[in-house]
Amino acid sequence: MRSRRTPFSRVVFSLQRYWLQDVIGTVDQAEVIEKRRAECSLSERYLFMTAMSAGIAVLGLLLSSPAVVIGAMLLSPLMDPIMGLGFALAIGDYHWLRQSARSLAWGTIVAIGLTALVVFVSPIKTITPEIVARTEPTLFDLFVALFSALAGAYAMIRGRYGTIVGVAIATALMPPLATVGFGFATWNWTVFSGALLLYVTNLITIALTAWAMARAYGFRTSLTARQSNFQNLAVFAVFIALIIPLTYSLQQIVFQTNAQRIMRAEIEDAFVRDSEIFRLDVDFRADPILVSSTVYTPTLQPNAEAEIERAFNARLSRPAQLSLTQLQVGTSATAAQAAQLSAARANEEQREIARAEDLAKRLALVAGVPESDVTIDRTRRRAMVRAQRLEGASLAAYRALEDRIAQTEPDWTIELLPPMSDLPDRIGFEAREVEEGEEPALVLTDQGRDALDTVAWASARFNVPIVLVGPQQDAERAQELLAQRGVAVSVEEGGAALRAQWRP
Repeated sequence: MRSRRTPFSRVVFSLQRYWLQDVIGTVDQAEVIEKRRAECSLSERYLFMTAMSAGIAVLGLLLSSPAVVIGAMLLSPLMDPIMGLGFALAIGDYHWLRQSARSLAWGTIVAIGLTALVVFVSPIKTITPEIVARTEPTLFDLFVALFSALAGAYAMIRGRYGTIVGVAIATALMPPLATVGFGFATWNWTVFSGALLLYVTNLITIALTAWAMARAYGFRTSLTARQSNFQNLAVFAVFIALIIPLTYSLQQIVFQTNAQRIMRAEIEDAFVRDSEIFRLDVDFRADPILVSSTVYTPTLQPNAEAEIERAFNARLSRPAQLSLTQLQVGTSATAAQAAQLSAARANEEQREIARAEDLAKRLALVAGVPESDVTIDRTRRRAMVRAQRLEGASLAAYRALEDRIAQTEPDWTIELLPPMSDLPDRIGFEAREVEEGEEPALVLTDQGRDALDTVAWASARFNVPIVLVGPQQDAERAQELLAQRGVAVSVEEGGAALRAQWRP
């Protein structure tokens, strides 16, 4: 007698049939595997792009520039061998597994080695916010890698490769690896270990998620049932091993956030209503926890520090030591805010002074002169220095040095006065075709444009007349372009190539 199916079993059967026929049945597994395998090979392109991505990432971290760091994420090819690990594990292809592991290992070594070298020779070794953000991985980072890997594996299986760009940004494999290089170069174990844990978390999560997606999409495997069960158990054990340290790290962050909330509340409760907390710094690495705070208050509280410290120790699970500074202000409702604004302005002034001093140091360094020879006008935001002669340096080289400094200080006017030297001896033009019946237009080549920029820059640095010598048509066109920039030059015909000279 034919058995009757329950509504639930019919739904399950329909879903299974849909998954097997309309989902798994539409995937060309051979094509996916072939493409994945090809992108996991250890090639010159792979190593070069890894090195370039690592270089961009470490510069973005040192400059604390999120835009530069994102650029490094987009260039990084590390996603390919990691996904290859997952797919190879799913189908039991251990030759492919070794190939992917080899590519990943060499890419990791190249990235850490290059970033460590860049940090070692760099004068900047400050731990920036971008670096700090990659030294404290939590359970949330595992989930970010998990969801990103699900999207990436789905895109690779279904042929939706445009999604990989977003996945590359979300998983952020290269920035933590560059941070590992920073920690290695500076011998900072906290930075090194935290960033390495984040990298390993992303790596393993992506690989195992790719394995799970491949198995779910029915990629064929040569493993026996017993081997498959052992593999599943090993994957589960790796996830548990990752979750333990990440959960601990998350608990630490939760504790610190809650502790700062408690500290702020206890300090506010110890003073009258019109008081303001201007500064609250907490060092959780110290034992006991070191707390430093400045409060603007209309009424000084003589025993406030001891009372607040007792409240801290009563409410927190760790002992804390408080250093409290009280600054008395007026009794009006806005007195504390006014004092805080005044202090903020003073701090901003100090930052501007420090910024100007740093600019003077860098200008002195590139100009080869003492720092005292640099002229700094903070009111007009102008900086000027007369450079020493550098062996073999042309005017274009001095202009490049000035541009490099100016790009770091966009709201300052930077003037690097070079020693007198020869102007560009070749300003190239080329004839560009126009509509029929019209004479070809003369346009600058890339070299010619750079040379003309140098002439205009040199004219602004020296009060000496300039003459253009060369073919009449080229010289007049260059004269016209310079006039548009406010540079007046004279023209002389002679020679096959257009060149610029100082008029005697």
